[in-house]
Amino acid sequence: MKKRRSTEDYLKTIYILSQTKEVHACQVAEQLGLSRPTVSVALKRLTEEGYLNVDESNVICLTERGVQDACRICERYQILKSFLMQLGVEEAVAVEDACKMEHDIGNESYQALKEFVT
Repeated sequence: MKKRRSTEDYLKTIYILSQTKEVHACQVAEQLGLSRPTVSVALKRLTEEGYLNVDESNVICLTERGVQDACRICERYQILKSFLMQLGVEEAVAVEDACKMEHDIGNESYQALKEFVT
């Protein structure tokens, strides 16, 4: 089953933030440009779906499933960004476009692109 774009954005954002610090809802909201109530609802849904846990200090931690999916999403983004930059696209544009493309590219096309880039 294909994940919703918002689910993928949350997982990627939480994963990236967690590489350097503890993650709290306010940081996720700021990074995604969303309101804290919107993020709270989404975090509750992601917890129920088994992607993350929130501890008693409100620190957000991805579950094993969440980490696996986040890594896959981040890899897709990096491959797409790299490909666009190899084509001569400016980095700022490549960043924005890769973020859009990572959600919609089919697996067969992605695998072919990955082999081409790497």
